[in-house]
Amino acid sequence: MDTDRRPSDRVDVCIVGAGPSGALVADRLTAAGYDVVVLEAGPRFDRERRIERMERSLRPAHAPQSVWDVGGERDAYTSSGADHYPLNRTRVKGVGGTTLAWQGMVVRLHERDFDGRNGGDPWPIAYADLRPYYAEAERELGVAGADDNPFGPPRAEPFPMPAFPPSHSDSIFAEACESLEIATHSAPNARNSEEYDGRGACVGFGTCKPVCPTGARYEAGVHLERAQANGARVIDRAPVQRLEHDADRIQAAVYATPDGTEHRQEARQFVLAAGGVEIPRLLLLSKSDHYPDGLANSSGLVGRYFTEHLGARVGGTVDRRTRQHHVEFITTESHQFYDSDDHPPIKLELVNYAGQPPARTAAEADHWGDDLLATLRETYGNTLEVAGLVQQEARPDNRITLDPSRTDDHGNPVPDVQWSISDRDRRTVERATEIQRSILGELDADIEWVVGPDATGPAAHHMGTTRMGADPATSVVDPQCRTHDLDNAWIASSSVFVTAGAMNPTLTIAALALRIGDRLEETLSQR
Repeated sequence: MDTDRRPSDRVDVCIVGAGPSGALVADRLTAAGYDVVVLEAGPRFDRERRIERMERSLRPAHAPQSVWDVGGERDAYTSSGADHYPLNRTRVKGVGGTTLAWQGMVVRLHERDFDGRNGGDPWPIAYADLRPYYAEAERELGVAGADDNPFGPPRAEPFPMPAFPPSHSDSIFAEACESLEIATHSAPNARNSEEYDGRGACVGFGTCKPVCPTGARYEAGVHLERAQANGARVIDRAPVQRLEHDADRIQAAVYATPDGTEHRQEARQFVLAAGGVEIPRLLLLSKSDHYPDGLANSSGLVGRYFTEHLGARVGGTVDRRTRQHHVEFITTESHQFYDSDDHPPIKLELVNYAGQPPARTAAEADHWGDDLLATLRETYGNTLEVAGLVQQEARPDNRITLDPSRTDDHGNPVPDVQWSISDRDRRTVERATEIQRSILGELDADIEWVVGPDATGPAAHHMGTTRMGADPATSVVDPQCRTHDLDNAWIASSSVFVTAGAMNPTLTIAALALRIGDRLEETLSQR
């Protein structure tokens, strides 16, 4: 059935982006009785075809991003920085956003991330400001976890569901970590360990990235469906081209439809929730006489401080069965090396999916029969890996700009990702791999791969580019996530992060979105 993509009459709130932050804001505001329109650049994926997409993802001919139709002229970009940034391997455009393909790890930032003790500038808000919203975000997303992390920030509320039990390989790692006096603990996951919120428990398909076919892992569609039930309109394949505005307020979001027609969606308030690359791009595309350097860019910081998490991994083989790929998500991690005075934050993860799964090995093999069976027996079942996230230094020269020499399918300049890894970043990755090597060494593993300082890359977490601050001269949004320059423009995204920490960002994104929803309710009720 064709979707009516014509604009609504002037609504209370227009949200740009149908990922987790846009979905949570839409759900909060429609539940309070406000009229909301959500504009999403990507398509609406049919839930009934998830099994088909899962099967496609298992075939070597299909890269993970192609399973969700990422690529082509629509998603064209440039990477002109010192280090290549593979943008289309780190995002999904569609109703649900990157929660369509994420692993589902949800962890709170630590207190030291907010006050600057973990490196970089302090945030204008403290952990205490987000603490109640973190708890609410865990309930909304449905988080399975346990209060067994001795290094985590203070919490008073239990997790909504019990943690997933340690995997078989977690128990192998436990011996080495205990010997090395490295404390491990459960890893919170936004997937159901039991039936929750009308969705069944995880049954272990093992295809968490890029496809959860059952709905046990949280996707933003959960809240978008609630919002639609309360009257919201979610318009897919409606990429916003620019924001029309005067000196103080946005008047309309101009969006295109598949037939090339442009429409104007007017609203009282606007929420930009399209992620750390497309939000600054849209603001820069919306330059005007009022804002010649880009909308909301009087500070000159729109697009700057693009920050990632860097990966560190050490893996190899051991002389025992490890049962990798029976569980395709992290169940045990360690924050012992997170709040350190000696180096920026490091989060260790004990991997349950080390090495190549046997189905892929078989599909890529050029031999058959007994020879293939011998290969499978030799290459599967005895691998182990310790992975981790490392905080990247937030630097203004890492940034998103426009590349006028290349345009997308609507003739707009594509985003140019100017990204590089600093010497400090590489030293932190090196420290992480030292710890990881020590764990595998304790298990007498034959180390076969190291993703270290010279091979590290991004973890698909887009942060920075519209940073938060109290001073309009040094930030894009205020502590409430409203732009300093326009009083009806809010940004719900990890793009407002001041520093990255080394925690997966989605729970903090969700907490900030819920906080923005409260602030918007207050604002709308006053006018």
